[in-house]
Amino acid sequence: MTTATEFVLTEAERALLPTPEEVAGYREHGWYLSKKLFTDEELDTLQAATEKYYEGHRDRELAVRPPKLAAWQPSDGPVQRHNDYVHVESDAIAAILRKPLVGAVAALLAGAEEIRVFQSTLIFKPPIAGEPSNHVPWHFDKHYWHTSTSDEMLTAFIPFHDCGVENGTITMVDGSHRWRELPSGEDATRHFAERDNSELDQILAANAAFNGAEVVKVPIEIPRGHVSFHHCRTYHGSGANLADTPRRAVSLHLQDGANEYRHATRPDGSAASYNHDVLVRRTADDRPDYADPEICPVVWQGTP
Repeated sequence: MTTATEFVLTEAERALLPTPEEVAGYREHGWYLSKKLFTDEELDTLQAATEKYYEGHRDRELAVRPPKLAAWQPSDGPVQRHNDYVHVESDAIAAILRKPLVGAVAALLAGAEEIRVFQSTLIFKPPIAGEPSNHVPWHFDKHYWHTSTSDEMLTAFIPFHDCGVENGTITMVDGSHRWRELPSGEDATRHFAERDNSELDQILAANAAFNGAEVVKVPIEIPRGHVSFHHCRTYHGSGANLADTPRRAVSLHLQDGANEYRHATRPDGSAASYNHDVLVRRTADDRPDYADPEICPVVWQGTP
């Protein structure tokens, strides 16, 4: 496990941090494309570790299976694969994802002195142009994080290779993190996989109109080793993989140190929840502890 004394960057790494102008751009647009944060060797190691993961290797199993766990297995077939908690189950994957440089970039973008992992999802988009599951409809991550107090959470999208429009790169709706959300009685906590794509298209259009905003879609062309960061309220999605190779990536969801659990309800009055709630330790007042170092390890502390 990384210790506080290891949250120190080399001069070469410091040169890779976002400039004040780039941080301002993130706060205006809701996304940021980094410099090259991972070496080719690190990504080769990461891909090899994920191949072992797909073959069934685990360094540890989750103590409890959360109710809405994404856990692709070979019997699911050639659909888009999603596997949560890879940073917990695989030490080799965790060693790459918990690179302090990534946490330092996130700290600057979020204006925080501490960054913890919130979740990690391994993604494999097969090279099947017509595969419906390859299309990720418009959504923003905070919808699924109703039980988190922070509005500064963010996601690092880490492809293992050059990632562009042809292989279905992540696409942002520019500036949408600054929109006020249209009041609605629908249950926004439902995951996009549980909803009709046209419904989410309509929600995006309605929220843009409510804010007097234009929907400006920006596909992020990500060179290998670079990372796309986006704010937890930035609408995003992705299209088909038209390439002849899989699109491989990890979505590394990150939380600032101030984030903690809060009680939240759905429109029908039932309690909202996140998968962590059955996994993490409890706080002194018996709430799920989103600072549990086993599930939500610290990846940066201090001022970059």
